[in-house]
Amino acid sequence: MPFKHIKTPVYELFGELGIQYEKHDHEAIFTMEEIHNANLDPDGYIAKNLFLRDGNGKRHMLVTVSDGKTPDLKVLRNIFQSSRLSFGSEERLMDRLGLTKGSVSPMGLINDKDNAVEFYFDKDLLNRELIGIHPNHNTSTVFLKPADLIRAIEHTGHKVIFIEI
Repeated sequence: MPFKHIKTPVYELFGELGIQYEKHDHEAIFTMEEIHNANLDPDGYIAKNLFLRDGNGKRHMLVTVSDGKTPDLKVLRNIFQSSRLSFGSEERLMDRLGLTKGSVSPMGLINDKDNAVEFYFDKDLLNRELIGIHPNHNTSTVFLKPADLIRAIEHTGHKVIFIEI
């Protein structure tokens, strides 16, 4: 049975943790360029999310970085102490995080019940007042404090590994 995008779990988790957020609904957005053109919030800062796998397909990593950065996979490979890295396929993305292409979000970790996906967070994002992420679907963006996002991720049982890119 295919995964159905349900908006509720993310918002339920935010409510349970008392996390304040600002939600913006919009047309489906698939790229960073499209999200910039949507002019969602002049004060918000959109985070970029990468779903990666190692050369053997045994390790999976979700990386949330500052939007202006284009991480070099060779640099990330050294940070992760991993074999060759590549982007995870749409099938792996759905299998591991219950997400589709264009909807990659740290909140997908809610669906990783085995805590099999490693989560890496760009330290530069900690300096932002608010960051924007998809709430597991690409027709909305939520803006929240970086500390609140970290708290939500840790609540899923995942360790947040801070990195410098």
